[in-house]
Amino acid sequence: MGESISEATIISWLKNVGDTVDAEETILEVATDKVDSEVPSPVSGVITEIRFGKNDVVKVGEVLALIDSNEISDGKKITIGKTQQVNQKTEKSQSLNDDQRILNVELKSNQQLKSNPDAFLSPLVISIAQKENLSLEEVQSIPGSGAEGRIQKSDVFNYLKNRKYPLRSIPTTDNQQPKSSYPKPTIQYTEGKDRIVEMDRMRKMIADHMVYSKQTSPHVTSYIEVDVTNLVEWRNKHKDTFAAKHSEKLTFTPIFVDAVAKAIVDFPMINVSVDEKNIIVHKDINIGMATALPSGNLIVPVVKNANEKSLIELAAAVNHLAESSRNNKLKPDEVQGSTFTISNVGTFGSLMGTPIINQPEVAILALGIIKKRPEVITTSTGDEIAIRSMMYLSLSFDHRVVDGFLGGSFLRKVGDYLEEFDTNTAI
Repeated sequence: MGESISEATIISWLKNVGDTVDAEETILEVATDKVDSEVPSPVSGVITEIRFGKNDVVKVGEVLALIDSNEISDGKKITIGKTQQVNQKTEKSQSLNDDQRILNVELKSNQQLKSNPDAFLSPLVISIAQKENLSLEEVQSIPGSGAEGRIQKSDVFNYLKNRKYPLRSIPTTDNQQPKSSYPKPTIQYTEGKDRIVEMDRMRKMIADHMVYSKQTSPHVTSYIEVDVTNLVEWRNKHKDTFAAKHSEKLTFTPIFVDAVAKAIVDFPMINVSVDEKNIIVHKDINIGMATALPSGNLIVPVVKNANEKSLIELAAAVNHLAESSRNNKLKPDEVQGSTFTISNVGTFGSLMGTPIINQPEVAILALGIIKKRPEVITTSTGDEIAIRSMMYLSLSFDHRVVDGFLGGSFLRKVGDYLEEFDTNTAI
């Protein structure tokens, strides 16, 4: 599933116990964050056991089902991420571990749970809690199995399986912000004329992620205007030659990614994440590209180590990710690990935008449409009016850790790299 993927949710089983399957035949679908993936059978045979059901969260490497294969007498395991032979001793040990883990969860659920107001809750955990009608105090009381005791999806699901009585909600104190008394507005609609469209799974996750970002980060947006005339002329002049030579389209996106990566090298404190009282400075520069899917939803594939790639390599990476996005062929690891995100709102004709930060990053850059218009420029003979290709850049940043000086300086540096694009760049 990719190095950064630790667990997946089962969407559906396409086969049942007793069904015959062929090697490489898809038998179930799983989801990791925004990407759905198919899991193929490692061998031909008959499914004898299915260990997890729909909506169960399974860690990478755990056994999902057993297949009795005619070719391999001792059977095969189906796992997320890897295939291995069945070992009876391992099975027995695993069963004991599972029983012990269930017992521990039951013991904890029967104890008096105490809410931890400092517990970190991810957007996905919050979404699950809302769906299951868990109170904030109840979620914060769940023992976390993640790093530094963080609450993971699996912790919430294990708690729900063994939940007997909900934790009594703690009354609001002076230190806790009371809920708004403003009544929820009533939505007026005409039955038979208006229609109700239920959000799909991806749209719900996007909604939760965006609300979480606005609640977490105090957003500030800065703007600059850049003259990209030389860049546009260079690209128009070389795009056909580039395509013929490298079999890759030369769009503006790899040029934008290159400029952002260079600016991050100059201002590394824009390439960070906030972990409570700590600032994590990322060494890798992984640029996410906000991309619209045919369904209308949004996904952010990632160009890994963008600062280490040439323009040719960036073009290949960008084209691959864009094509995979359009065809729903992205791998889970290709949408993980971004440290900074760009959003080309100019693709849709927008002059500029105020993008929402892609958590846990601290900044996101929007690139507006490139428009030709008359501008006053300074030449060796004085000021002149000329037709120039102009574009707005807007940077939304987290004011907890990015001040106006850093945000403005970084944004100006990106603009400088675009305006000063080397027209002698080899293709």
